[in-house]
Formats: sequence, structure tokens, C-alpha cells
Amino acid sequence: MNYYGNRQAPGSPRLASMLPVANVTSPSLITAPAIGEYWPGQGGINGGFVPARGDVPEHYLIFGDKDLGEFKWGGYEKESGATSKWNGKANTDALIAEGGHPAAVAARAFTADGHADFDLPAAAQLYQGWAHDLISTGAYWSSSQRSANNAFYMHFDDGYQGINGKFDELRVRPVRRFFI
Repeated sequence: MNYYGNRQAPGSPRLASMLPVANVTSPSLITAPAIGEYWPGQGGINGGFVPARGDVPEHYLIFGDKDLGEFKWGGYEKESGATSKWNGKANTDALIAEGGHPAAVAARAFTADGHADFDLPAAAQLYQGWAHDLISTGAYWSSSQRSANNAFYMHFDDGYQGINGKFDELRVRPVRRFFI
């Protein structure tokens, strides 16, 4: 649904708004590139539309256009507050605050097209990337903890999503949210 409560198909022009704001007189129209295409000015590849959930408004998911390398998840044998399966920003915020999480630090340090608001994706965000064939191969960390010893990851070769030891090194692909 758009700001005014009307349903719109993903990929159609959308009214741009960060959050509902009073005194908005002339909202801009946004036309998204096709899923999987680079979105000029947004820092990466269009990962598709994400409906509002909880306190997070509807947005597009933007995947960084390159891997950052392999990093440890960190925090082995320690419980983390990074337990959301869909909110990579909340998870990354928790991991950065806790300290000792190299994959989250790498994702947060990434910048592109002037944007410095990238995160380590949550498990559902990685799954969305796999569902849209945005990454073709390799195993990538999510920001979603499973236990004191394990965190979720996504294997893009076959779509397997499982858990791995936090001490292992896996690939990192940053994501950001483009609110509409």
C-alpha cells in the first residue's frame, strides 16, 4: 500500500516518503529499476519491495553490488540481541553496540553512492536476495543469531539456509533500506 492506503504493484511508480509527514504538498514519484538491476544513486542493486512490518515502513531492499570478503560473525559462546529474522538494521545496531562482530562492522563500514547506512542482512533479507537470483554462488552471513554458538547463513548455490558456527568466516554482502 502506498502512503494513502492504495495498493500498488511492486515496481510501479510509488509515492516517496520517509515516513508520513504533515504538510507534504508535492510527493515525488519514484520509478524503480527492475529487480536485480543497479539503482543509480541508491548504492546497489534493487532487491525488491518489502512491505511494512512492525515499526519499519515499506521500503525497497538495496543489495551492495559487491562482496566485502569473508569475515567471522564473532561473539562465539555469547548470546546476542541480534535475533530478528527480518530486520538487519536492528540486528547490526545490536552487534555493533556489543562489539566483537567483524561481519557486522564490515557491512556497516560499506559506503556507495554517498550512502553510509548499510547493514549485515537479516536471514529473511538474504532469502529475498536468493529468491530474486541476486547472488549466484557462495555462503553469506546473516545478522540473525541462532544461539550463543551459531548464526544463520544463506547458501546461494542451492538456497539452503542454515546455521553455522560464529567462529567461521563466511562472505558478507551489505544491504540498505530505501524508504518510500
